[in-house]
Amino acid sequence: MKKRFLYAAAVLLATGVGVTVLQPAAEAHGAMMVPGSRTYFCWKDGLSGTNGAIIPKNPACAAAVAQSGTTPLYNWFAVLRSDGGGRMAGFIPDGQLCSGGTGGPYDFTGYNLARNDWPQTHLTAGASMRFDYNNWAKHPGTFSLYITKDSWSPTRPLAWSDLEPTPFSQVVNPESVGGPGTNDGRYSWTGRLPSGKSGKHLIYSVWSRSDSQETFYGCSDVTFDGGNGEVTGVGDSTIPPTTPPTTPPTTPPTTPPTTPPTTPPTTPPTTPPPAGSGCSAMYNVVGSWGGGFQGEVMVHAAATPVAKWKVSWTFPGGQTISQLWSGKLTASGSMATVTNESWNGSIAANSYTTFGFTGTGSTPTTVQNLTCTTA
Repeated sequence: MKKRFLYAAAVLLATGVGVTVLQPAAEAHGAMMVPGSRTYFCWKDGLSGTNGAIIPKNPACAAAVAQSGTTPLYNWFAVLRSDGGGRMAGFIPDGQLCSGGTGGPYDFTGYNLARNDWPQTHLTAGASMRFDYNNWAKHPGTFSLYITKDSWSPTRPLAWSDLEPTPFSQVVNPESVGGPGTNDGRYSWTGRLPSGKSGKHLIYSVWSRSDSQETFYGCSDVTFDGGNGEVTGVGDSTIPPTTPPTTPPTTPPTTPPTTPPTTPPTTPPTTPPPAGSGCSAMYNVVGSWGGGFQGEVMVHAAATPVAKWKVSWTFPGGQTISQLWSGKLTASGSMATVTNESWNGSIAANSYTTFGFTGTGSTPTTVQNLTCTTA
């Protein structure tokens, strides 16, 4: 209950709603976004589920859900040990590195499964890249990234002896962008990937807070094949596709409903809606290709129903929308404004709806000035 209270408080602050918070021991939350951790990618992979349910299509993610249930999908940023104190080998048993052991708040043991079909980030050995770590809650600390040895195989559970003994990237209190209480807020830093690596490997992340004993652990599956951060295995997509599309899709990937949903989703949204009145919005990238991308925005109602909504944002790099469904678009330069259709303007309390679009330009992992207002 304390964690859920803190999540709600973070969202209230992020949306400008006043809240008085007592001072319990604050807890951080976060996970690797670039290269994405197993929990982060499985959450993204399942976002296209019907009626708001998160249903991963990736077989490894589906196997993790079969073992650990769906709760980790809604708490992908919480692979933690409140008593970790930065400890690693000797504290977390071999074979349980990806779940942070079994002493955390949720069961992430399904993400320890030894499989070669987890979502992958494609990288180039020795290259410089920007690392992103979600900052759902912000706290000072040290971020350390380890790489597997060449002898490691994805067909066996990860052991401490499979990791190189020293981190290839380590940073204290990196830059924080956006957040807290959002899925796209992040800590970011630039580092160089280990050289001489090829084929499949695993990057193991450890975030050790300096203001408490809380420590976060995570596994990010990568392939060193000359890639530049492309992701495969998420949303049944390969980025970039073998033949990039030259024109936007003629129909939206998911046919929008012609009538409003008859019942609200039975599965809670990934971001708890703010208390009180009003609405909030969450942006996600569904897929991308050379020169284009597909995005989705979830519109959440707060504790009171919404009759009409309007969402606005600014693209960070001159991107434009080529096609949009489940909403009405007004665009001006890099700014986009979307209002509801007649059939999806009404949102029940604590529920949500979505709209999607295809765009041109480089894929924006985040958008700026994302706001939601009601009428």
